[in-house]
Amino acid sequence: MFKRLLVFVAVLNLTACAELQQVVDQLPQGGGGISQLDIGNGLRQALDLGIEKQVSKLTLKDGFYKNELVKILLPEELKKVDKALRNIGLGSLADEGLKVLNRAAEDAVSQATPIFIDAVKGITFNDAKTILLGNKDAATQYLNGKTKTALYAKFNPVIKNSFAKVGADQIWSNLINKYNAMPFTNNVNPDLTDYVANQALQGVYRMIAVEELEIREKVSSRTTGLLQKVFALQD
Repeated sequence: MFKRLLVFVAVLNLTACAELQQVVDQLPQGGGGISQLDIGNGLRQALDLGIEKQVSKLTLKDGFYKNELVKILLPEELKKVDKALRNIGLGSLADEGLKVLNRAAEDAVSQATPIFIDAVKGITFNDAKTILLGNKDAATQYLNGKTKTALYAKFNPVIKNSFAKVGADQIWSNLINKYNAMPFTNNVNPDLTDYVANQALQGVYRMIAVEELEIREKVSSRTTGLLQKVFALQD
């Protein structure tokens, strides 16, 4: 009986998806009601909101450091450095080392917005249809696919400059030198620029996904008439 119920639910879900697909495919290019153009513009609005409301938070002081969703923690190689320094009474220096990694990410994310804007402008109806009919993070995944390479290329040199700007290069040089000078330890020399750039990227997409989920699941988060019309299709 239970298996039959599962099959019935699955059939209902597939039927609903197929019906939504058919409805979306048959939408007119323009005119009254909802149109293909509306869907494209609605998805652009949703992504713009994610960038405006969530990504902008990451550029503020402590935007990464005090946000548990995106806070950059130490890579595995440096966890032993952190532990060893705390064991010899250098906990405050270890704390500062973690903080400046997050500061560098906050500084770099301000460079992301123009790249996102270009990607959002390029959404086609087929892109929008795939996003609307897709998973709850489909819009975020679209941005990831369209922007990750360009953002990494932008973030990497900015992070490197940010390390100098916020003093991270000196702090981590000091931390690593102290650790490497300790007896019975293996020397470490991690590529912190690459690590922080990738962690910053993950944080950016995670925050956009937060806003996307809000819009998909909460009618109150659809703050424009267009968002309400477009996302009502997937309700």
